[in-house]
Amino acid sequence: MASEFEERGQDPALSPEDTLLINAQGKAREVVARSGVPEAGAVLGADTGVVVDDRLLGKPHDADEAAQMLGSLAGREHQVLTAICLITSTVELSDCDTANVRVRQLPDAARDWYVGLGEWRDRAGGYAIQGSGSALIEGIDGDYTTVVGLPIGRLVGLLAVTGLAPWGGPVPAPNP
Repeated sequence: MASEFEERGQDPALSPEDTLLINAQGKAREVVARSGVPEAGAVLGADTGVVVDDRLLGKPHDADEAAQMLGSLAGREHQVLTAICLITSTVELSDCDTANVRVRQLPDAARDWYVGLGEWRDRAGGYAIQGSGSALIEGIDGDYTTVVGLPIGRLVGLLAVTGLAPWGGPVPAPNP
């Protein structure tokens, strides 16, 4: 179920992480208020943002803004943060993960090609790494699923704490 919570832009008094956590919590809480928590289940809210030069980039409003965002990311590294909020019938838990992403140098033709695809719509920073936007990316340090918009490792951790992980217990320790 899609949340009807209106995402907030970055408040200068808050860190990008806090802004994204507020949005993820707001999305989950709005769905719970409207529909409740499924029996023996949970509601999940998530919000992803791109941070460059200490500035949180949201979703571009139009193609020109998407091109500007991509231009500001080209040839450099930025951070992608995804916040999640999991609400069960007994607890609300939140977490946030960060990945560093390096974008290739983008000649105008590459940027224009990508913007022309329209894939930038509803995408933080104006690109979708899981789609054609992968051609723009030089490398990632961190969890790919964080960049996609749902940090699976963090989500599994929250599910384990609530007993909702498929195996029902804590997250297994990594292999040595």
